[in-house]
Amino acid sequence: MMDWTDRHCRYFMRLIAPDVLLYTEMVTAAAILHGDVNRLLAFDPYEHPLALQLGGCDPKDLAAAARIGADFGYDEINLNIGCPSDRVQSGQFGACLMATPELVRDCVAAMRDAIDVPVTVKTRIGIDDHDSYEFLDRFVTTVAESGCDTFVVHARIALLGGLSPKQNREVPPLRYDYVERLKKNHPGLSISLNGGIADTESVKQHLATFDGVMIGRQAYHNPYWLADLQAQVLDRDGWSAPTREDIIRAFVPYVESELAKGNSLQSLTRHVLGLFAGQPGARRWRRYLSERATKTGAGANIVLSSLDMLQPAA
Repeated sequence: MMDWTDRHCRYFMRLIAPDVLLYTEMVTAAAILHGDVNRLLAFDPYEHPLALQLGGCDPKDLAAAARIGADFGYDEINLNIGCPSDRVQSGQFGACLMATPELVRDCVAAMRDAIDVPVTVKTRIGIDDHDSYEFLDRFVTTVAESGCDTFVVHARIALLGGLSPKQNREVPPLRYDYVERLKKNHPGLSISLNGGIADTESVKQHLATFDGVMIGRQAYHNPYWLADLQAQVLDRDGWSAPTREDIIRAFVPYVESELAKGNSLQSLTRHVLGLFAGQPGARRWRRYLSERATKTGAGANIVLSSLDMLQPAA
């Protein structure tokens, strides 16, 4: 979710579903060690439970970055071995690291030695011509030697040459059977499934086999789906889903606070545009919010007044 999600998005998502585990976009260890760490890692306590997703290939750097993340208060540190973008490959991390499972094992071991919070791994089922189940099994078996017992598996191979990241999410076929076999062969590991899951019934079916389900862009484009997942899957006693309008109203105090810190309205509202997907007036609402949020001096009142666009036109 690089260039998609940020802390504003996560705060908004938390308003919809109180118990889902949220992940940051991938942040490189080098950026944390040499960049503006507060800008990269700061978050609102309301976002918990929250995992920091790291990218990197140097055990020492990843351990140092994981320690910083743990000190910031993240509940989990996740090492991304699934991203196939050219930018990631040029840095020798992401999905290309599946070719070197021993290095990944050493990276995870160093991270686990550095912190007390859980360290997990997100991976693909293979890369390029390494598309057999045996390749996936060897990778997970080797990495698990680090003591890591939790893997999130995107059930597609990553083709590292010739496909864009978007195509890598769509073109390689989904092989849920590989991940199911992995879980069967490693019952002591926590295996979560990722890739192509777009409705609540599918989530329920997969949870009969796997320990968790990770949702990415589907939740971004239709965030209110998280309320249905919270209600039907997580099932917190006494919780009832807020309306979409109530979510917008609850978001306003956060918007006001962030505007006071110098953030632009557009940087906050760009994440909410899918909230009314499929609802009457949704297009008119999105257009109103998108056009006005970019104007100089745009304030939180625009977020509230946008709700008027959902009323039937006179």
